[in-house]
Amino acid sequence: MALESRITQEEIKKEPEKPIDREKTCPLLLRVFTTNSGRHHRADEFARGNVPSSELQIYTWMDATLKELTSLVKEVYPEARKKGTHFSFAIVFPDLRVKMYKLKEIGSTVSGRKGLDDAMTLQSQRFQIGDYLDIAITPPNRAPPLNTRMRPF
Repeated sequence: MALESRITQEEIKKEPEKPIDREKTCPLLLRVFTTNSGRHHRADEFARGNVPSSELQIYTWMDATLKELTSLVKEVYPEARKKGTHFSFAIVFPDLRVKMYKLKEIGSTVSGRKGLDDAMTLQSQRFQIGDYLDIAITPPNRAPPLNTRMRPF
């Protein structure tokens, strides 16, 4: 006998996130991979136990926002501190059905500007402990790739 869930995606998104007490909750190790080319790493670069060489290790919590993660990356990469630098975030996760990694773009931030995705959290994007975060950094003098969340007007 098969059971079917009647919960829709909209109901899941409306479900409030449980606040995390950072004083009492142990942080997780977030493995972050960055590129300065404006493009994400290819999924096959994570295959067979390999990972790209540009790794940052950040201890954080599931309620970390994209803006918070942006500021942590800017501490390590001074060239990314320039106003107008574009950060595009993607979760890299194993797809067990096909035994390979997949990338899911989750949002973007811009250094020195407020944006729609600034308050987005890892938890809200269904990040799981063990997943990787890939950040494509685009300098302000190069136009970032347009996506549906950024409108040029």
